[in-house]
Amino acid sequence: MCRWAAWIGKPIFLEEIVSRPGHSLIVQSHQAERCTSTVNADGFGVAWYDHRPEPGLYRDVYPAWSDPNLAAVARQVRSPLFLAHVRASTGSAISRNNCHPFAVGRWSFMHNGQVGGFDAFRKHADMGIDDALYPMRKGATDSEAIFLHALGLGLDADPVGAMRRAAADMQRLSETRGTAPYLRLSAAWSNGEQLWAVRYASDAEAPTLYYRHCAERGGFMVVSEPLESDGLGWTEVEIGTVCRFDGARVVTEPFGLFEAERAA
Repeated sequence: MCRWAAWIGKPIFLEEIVSRPGHSLIVQSHQAERCTSTVNADGFGVAWYDHRPEPGLYRDVYPAWSDPNLAAVARQVRSPLFLAHVRASTGSAISRNNCHPFAVGRWSFMHNGQVGGFDAFRKHADMGIDDALYPMRKGATDSEAIFLHALGLGLDADPVGAMRRAAADMQRLSETRGTAPYLRLSAAWSNGEQLWAVRYASDAEAPTLYYRHCAERGGFMVVSEPLESDGLGWTEVEIGTVCRFDGARVVTEPFGLFEAERAA
């Protein structure tokens, strides 16, 4: 399982999450505590927003702890909204195109989890991506497929509904063509103004997700696991919940994938 962290609020240096805390994202890349894999060495990436609508993006295939450029970037780049990720591959190749976050236009997205048996139905998953967006399909991960499918389903107009429908479509494919666990999803996505994060699973083993309001810094940290080993001051997101952060507040709602269909 991967590890990720995000920030929205007043501008801070990336190092405040990526490298400085005692249990920073770089530490989690080789000493993760709240997932099945303690080592996340299959690449890393950061996406940050500043003066332009689209995010800056820096990704590479090296372990996060061994790349001095990441530490240098984190020390110098200051941003009001950024996403950072360290990867543990669930099957797809170790390549820069498979490293998170993914970015298209103003949107960025990162994911921790899996789609069960994805390699067996990747062609069918790719067919769900809108034709206009398919040229943006650079890698081979289930995560990028979810993101591009959500974009085609109207992420701009309905950031939660589009992600919900994309996740539901992926779970259906896994149920019919893949293997259990069908879908495990801890993900974050942003349009440069707001940040969304979700915790969901088709079984009882959803990847972990926490957030913390930092009054002194004027924003929220949203993470796979706390940036301090004691975990104090962090709120754990309940399974089946999506959160929207705007820097000043957090709004939560259920992320049940099939409730509307059952009601009908």
